[in-house]
Amino acid sequence: MKLEFHALTPQRWDDVEALFGPRGACGGCWCMWWKLPRAQFASQKGDGNRRAFRRIVKAGTVPGILAYADGQPIGWCAVEPRAAYPALARSRVLAPLDDRPVWSVTCFYVARGHRRKGVTVQLLRAALKHVRRCGGRLVEGYPVVPKPYHTASTAFAWTGFVPAFEAAGFSDCAGRSRPIMRRRA
Repeated sequence: MKLEFHALTPQRWDDVEALFGPRGACGGCWCMWWKLPRAQFASQKGDGNRRAFRRIVKAGTVPGILAYADGQPIGWCAVEPRAAYPALARSRVLAPLDDRPVWSVTCFYVARGHRRKGVTVQLLRAALKHVRRCGGRLVEGYPVVPKPYHTASTAFAWTGFVPAFEAAGFSDCAGRSRPIMRRRA
């Protein structure tokens, strides 16, 4: 599938709203899970998280990349320096591997009709290019390991799956129960 990729800027806000829909992608998240304390995230789930995410975008921060097919937004990849995600700093499972500056891929959302078609791998490659353009050198992600009996919707595997990261050239550097996949940008 031939896709086009663009950074999420204030001019593209309507596109992310169209992609995420009125529910904010996965149950009102609006890509704020990694940015807020859990109690605050839960209390403002839905419209409050949408407003918080919009403030970030309007302030000029680029929180990720949008994928377009035929001019329509069909995919999202959140990618910023790890420091932009305070929840990662609080995580024991995803604790930093070292003190090197790293960008983090924390979230994907792909529109229903475009899932299981390699969009995530293409988003990862676009995220790597974005990080390089921004001067970053190292990118990591926190995917889940697919299970043969996995029947949950791929919409809820929002951190991605290990095979997609491997297809984009990432490898597990943590050796922990939860992979931390890394790659040079």
